[in-house]
Amino acid sequence: MKSPESKMDLQSDASQVTGLAASSDAARAAILMRIRQAQGRGKRVVAGELAQRDLLLRSHPRGPLPTLAVDQPGLIQRFIDCALALNTSVERVGSIAQVPEAVARYLRGLGLLGQMADKWQEGQAAAPLAPLGAVWPSLMHLDWAAVGMAMRAGAANDSDAIGVTGVFAAIAETGTLMMASGPQSPATTSLLPETHIAIVPAHRIVAHMEDGFALARAELGELPRAINFISGPSRTGDIEQTIVLGAHGPYRVHVIVLEQ
Repeated sequence: MKSPESKMDLQSDASQVTGLAASSDAARAAILMRIRQAQGRGKRVVAGELAQRDLLLRSHPRGPLPTLAVDQPGLIQRFIDCALALNTSVERVGSIAQVPEAVARYLRGLGLLGQMADKWQEGQAAAPLAPLGAVWPSLMHLDWAAVGMAMRAGAANDSDAIGVTGVFAAIAETGTLMMASGPQSPATTSLLPETHIAIVPAHRIVAHMEDGFALARAELGELPRAINFISGPSRTGDIEQTIVLGAHGPYRVHVIVLEQ
């Protein structure tokens, strides 16, 4: 049981928190009032101002944007150049059927596929492999077994070495992947594994981030629970300004541009 003194201390702390909140609200109101006065407006917000605000929010105005290539080949090349500058590796393939072999080739080049996968591919293994990682359900229909890869559809967990995903869109201006979370596109598949491999259809490469959001509004209606923008491997420079990859997410990001 708390002593009377303890109860009084708790009540005093609660009163202080309430007082600080009220003080903060008053300070904010005073700042906004000074802004309105500097703009020559009255003390109260009128209905016309609210309507103007709502119209502005619905119109999604854009600020200054850099001029990029207007043709799709130019946007694709800009995306690739910027992605490479971010330590993202890139390969281009001609069809979706070529994706599993491209993924396996990339992993073999890094020594990540392993001897067991090679033996299984040659028909020498007695049992199927344990899953190497997770893949978005929309990509599970691809023939992963033909290239010696056992994959699991769905969200990734901490034991998955790789995560294979699609994208909602890709941003040419910055070489960035735009990911929209959902049942068929779990966010963890691009965030938890040390190696993230993203399949980017060329027609989903847009010029600017604003174009990505416009696409989301047009196709999704309302934004999903999470929109993630991925610009290369996870990195930090917290310690002595030295960049370290893989600090808070994947060490590697590999993009396969699907040109079909």
